[in-house]
Amino acid sequence: MSTPPPFFDRDTGVSREDVTFASGGQRCDGWLYRPSSPRPHPGVVLAHGIGGIRSAAVPDVAIRFAAVGIAALTFDYRHLGTSAGNPRGLIDISRQRADFRAAIDLVRRLEGIDQDRIALWGTSFGGGHVLATASRDHGIAAAIIQNPFVDGHAAAAAAIRYAGRRHTYRLAWHGIRDSLRARRGREPLRVELAGPPGSLSMLTTPDAAAGLASILPADPVGWESAVPARIVLQMRADRPARRANLVTCPLLVSVCDGDVITPAQPAIEVAEHAPRGELRRYPIGHFDLFHEPWFDRVLDDQVAFLRRTLLQPHTDQR
Repeated sequence: MSTPPPFFDRDTGVSREDVTFASGGQRCDGWLYRPSSPRPHPGVVLAHGIGGIRSAAVPDVAIRFAAVGIAALTFDYRHLGTSAGNPRGLIDISRQRADFRAAIDLVRRLEGIDQDRIALWGTSFGGGHVLATASRDHGIAAAIIQNPFVDGHAAAAAAIRYAGRRHTYRLAWHGIRDSLRARRGREPLRVELAGPPGSLSMLTTPDAAAGLASILPADPVGWESAVPARIVLQMRADRPARRANLVTCPLLVSVCDGDVITPAQPAIEVAEHAPRGELRRYPIGHFDLFHEPWFDRVLDDQVAFLRRTLLQPHTDQR
């Protein structure tokens, strides 16, 4: 796999470094975006959506954060992108959350980063990872989740309403078969991440396939369009929203009211139940916040939140 060239944004002064760290005895690859302002900087660790890679959409977010003085890390989970791990494309919730914690530990150790000012950011599936992690790690200074997957029961119910029980049962059956194949050491049984309505894909809403394609870079190194089906069985049982009351740091919840992939209501309730939760609502669909004019509007709100929670308190103490 080719290594991307060194990155420097002349307009913002943001530079990018290649970083690696270990998780579960395997290598994870990442990019660290550094501000040009004097160190130490606060840091933010970004978690992308299901099946995503670090080069898809999140670099634009990381650059925005670094441009205002916050070092930002994007990375590939094990089995995805350029990180190690077989089978390729495997999505496992417990492994990804272990990778996320390892990424946070890395940022806390890096020279020039203030370990007391570390924030988390997660989109879609990554929003659940952020919520679950922040509910346990009370050293986190702030967290942002956008269009987040936070309640597997609610997401499953929404999928049944949209695609029907037959589609849901077919996916579950593929998940069972793939799990049995894994126990026998056989090759995974895969399903597409996104496809047209009626297809045997994880995401079949009208905006899913085009929306996912719209956030991929021209050269999506390590991208897997089909993934082992066993993740379907894990998702229904994953309910990080139930731990919202344990998130003690400031939490910004960015919700897309027109989202038919990750239902809005569970995320709204997270903002209500988190002790320091804040809610921003946008009249758009799941992928719209990655495109103009909404990208700037959503990021302006998120940057303002991080200024208040990471930058302003530090300025006031000096």
